[in-house]
Amino acid sequence: MTTSKAAIVVHGGAGSSDKYQDGCDHAAQVAAAILQGEGKALDAAIRAVAAMEDDGRFNAGCGSVFCLDGETVEMDAGVMDSNGLLGAVACLQRVKNPVLVAREVANTPHWLLAGEGAQRFARSAGFADYHSPSRKARDSYIELMKKLTIDADKDAYAPVLAHWNYAISPSEAIKRHGSGTVGAVVRGSRGDFAVATSTGGCTPALLGRVGDTPIIGCGFYAGALGAVAATGIGEYIARQMLARTVYGWIEQGMPLQAALNRGIALFQEGISVGLIAITEHETAASSSGEMATATRHAVID
Repeated sequence: MTTSKAAIVVHGGAGSSDKYQDGCDHAAQVAAAILQGEGKALDAAIRAVAAMEDDGRFNAGCGSVFCLDGETVEMDAGVMDSNGLLGAVACLQRVKNPVLVAREVANTPHWLLAGEGAQRFARSAGFADYHSPSRKARDSYIELMKKLTIDADKDAYAPVLAHWNYAISPSEAIKRHGSGTVGAVVRGSRGDFAVATSTGGCTPALLGRVGDTPIIGCGFYAGALGAVAATGIGEYIARQMLARTVYGWIEQGMPLQAALNRGIALFQEGISVGLIAITEHETAASSSGEMATATRHAVID
């Protein structure tokens, strides 16, 4: 009888503090239970991310940030495994678990659905209308609106405000009120690998903004040798095609921790970025700052 050591690594987003550690621990435990029951790597990765979407503290699912109008929430998610399954959604609104919709997209001839089309697809696939932003998201929005109005360095927001594309004006949004990703990489008992990611986007951002999270090779990648998930400022991560770049170094035989550290070193100081990855024998995480993570192993006889 053989023994297979399945494993999972999850992260709560670049910049997430140890206050969220229990949420990562819970997500990893959910995934480990699936692996212990000899579930597929992708199922475990998706359920881990769904647990963090339901948490409310992470910028994903129920905890997703408001867009600048103080009403809209746009979410992205992506899933992939080493068997070629691939699905993603971008700018998806009014669902509880974008990662589950991304998994459903993988059952279609397409790999990515966005905006209104993604929302219509979610309804046709049986995902209920859901819009219940967390208190943390509302408080964060209020703080942002204060900063937009009183911060002396308003030049940082000028490009966004100059191209404002919301239904209400900036002044109306300000009168009404005030970045991050979650991810999981898994090695299954069958030797398969998988990755799942989800985000509530970032502010300030124009309506329709998409970062790295749902883009294959940027926010996520899985292949025969392992799986990689990235988190941080998507506009920088996408330019490096970070997940696939790191996977390429793994293909070349670089030790996993060294590959992740090299990936973080691609970015100048002050840019928030993080990575988690898994291979046949290794698990690792690396970041430019704080990043809550959790790792679990499941020995299956």
